[in-house]
Amino acid sequence: MSFGKKIQELRKEADLSQEELAKKIGTSGAIIGRYERNEITPSIEVAKKIAAVFNVSVDYLLDNTGELSKFKDMEMIKRWEQIEKLPQNDKEHIIYVIDAMLRDASARKAYSKVEGAKA
Repeated sequence: MSFGKKIQELRKEADLSQEELAKKIGTSGAIIGRYERNEITPSIEVAKKIAAVFNVSVDYLLDNTGELSKFKDMEMIKRWEQIEKLPQNDKEHIIYVIDAMLRDASARKAYSKVEGAKA
């Protein structure tokens, strides 16, 4: 997804107009429109301001390969960085717990679909 499309999507998710986003980062709504149409690219400083407004990483905004953009949520990135600093044994325990929680969430989701189909 392009930089402009990401900004537009994030802006709409946050229920912000172009003007409202522009005011938050110190520019104009017309400039936001040009970013969203990929007519111009912001400076790194402006990209940082946009990322801060939406609580996403600059990497998320700028990456168009699809690799880094998987990590959108800054809180998840911070948690991942904390996990990376732990001893291997602790990492394995955390991953084990995360895997168990994901299995549980998947089972609940599957069960709710089955229950919904019966109704």
